[in-house]
Amino acid sequence: MSLTLAFELSALRRLADPEGAVRQARQWSEHVGVVTDRPPHVLTKFTRDNHIRNDFEPAVEPAAETLEHLLAHFDTDRFVFVAESTADAPEGWEHRSTSDAADRAGWELAEETPSTPSQSSAHKRDDWP
Repeated sequence: MSLTLAFELSALRRLADPEGAVRQARQWSEHVGVVTDRPPHVLTKFTRDNHIRNDFEPAVEPAAETLEHLLAHFDTDRFVFVAESTADAPEGWEHRSTSDAADRAGWELAEETPSTPSQSSAHKRDDWP
């Protein structure tokens, strides 16, 4: 059975080893990629910094539109969307929470540390190439 696997960017960020997870997913998926509602340069920076080959072109449209587009262009038996939100995946996609996908695949979740003023988002930007 062929599979297209899409990670929402925030889901991939929750993993301790995003590069390793994508590499492993490529062993049992025909297409693996990352989508987000954030601007394309944010996705490009994350994938570049984490050495992730994204099978999906970063797009300005919302992630849901990108996923709908992928349904029409990839000929696989299953489409699985791994996302932080428990919101339903677009029609045609199976939704998996990050923790469920990590548990099933044996991926470790990143340690969650409380944010301190010195670690605030003002000092750590992910939206700049």
